[in-house]
Amino acid sequence: MADTIRVAHLSDLHLLSLDGVRWLDFANKRCTGGLNLISNRARHYHAHIFEAMVRDINAQGVDQIICTGDVTNLALEPEFLFARELFAGFALDPAHITVVPGNHDVYVPAGRALFSKFFADYMSPDRAWQREPSDGRDQAGNASTDLPEVEWPIVRVRGQVAIIGISTSIPTPWFTAYGKIDRRQLARLRDIMTSPALEGKLRLIAIHHPPAGRAAKNLVRGLHGWARLAETLAATGAELVIHGHEHRDLRHSLPGPDERGIPVLGIQSGSYCGERPERTARYRIFHVGPNKLDRNGRSRLLAQRMRMWDPDSEGFVEDVASGAIPLPSKLPA
Repeated sequence: MADTIRVAHLSDLHLLSLDGVRWLDFANKRCTGGLNLISNRARHYHAHIFEAMVRDINAQGVDQIICTGDVTNLALEPEFLFARELFAGFALDPAHITVVPGNHDVYVPAGRALFSKFFADYMSPDRAWQREPSDGRDQAGNASTDLPEVEWPIVRVRGQVAIIGISTSIPTPWFTAYGKIDRRQLARLRDIMTSPALEGKLRLIAIHHPPAGRAAKNLVRGLHGWARLAETLAATGAELVIHGHEHRDLRHSLPGPDERGIPVLGIQSGSYCGERPERTARYRIFHVGPNKLDRNGRSRLLAQRMRMWDPDSEGFVEDVASGAIPLPSKLPA
């Protein structure tokens, strides 16, 4: 019988590097982001915390790592280079580390190509799930949220876990941070979730913007198209949805084909240490067991636990408040 698979989920690293950046690089939406850096992010988000997280994840011996976006602050090339260098510290190779883009990674249009350039091997789908590159338009003729050279959602099957990565991040107007999922992605998602190739697998969806709860409905920061995504998953089902964006431990659910519902879990930033201790840097570890669910014959989530940054020891420790608890069969809607 297959062994338990451990999957680590982290998000919103906001790794900062301004090496070689010119003032001209801020002559766009980055201007507002730069002001935010000066007043907030640069003081509260720290690369050394993420480096400690990398060491801790390596020590935990996880089998898969998923990062749900915002590896950068302003989608600057030095930031992507810096982030890629830090990701090289993981013991796992890119085939076992999945990264989907966050809104800060496509803060400006140039960020889309930079994310694809530096994280291509972290978001490449399995060969069996590769498609021809998108023409950049959705079915309605609008600009697609697909990043260059990849068709989203991506699929990576790892043992009994099928990781399905969705791209919701697009360049948005000043003072907004919403995401969008277009009909083309939803159509592909439906095909993926109902594919016989995923029979028996735990289908884990990784997405940056929260697809459930009040945060999803926020017009400025939420997910445009969340209701259509919910409808799709209500028809196809999923065993777990994980996201970032809100820098909080969010726990919701979406309706599924049966009464159990689909757990939707958000996580704090992976580099924060500031005045709000509830947002202190954390990451989750999910334990996926080889046992089958009685109803649908899929691999089962056995438990989830969280590890958090401890400034005193300058390392990550078990978050005793959340604990190593079994994952509820149904979370608050």
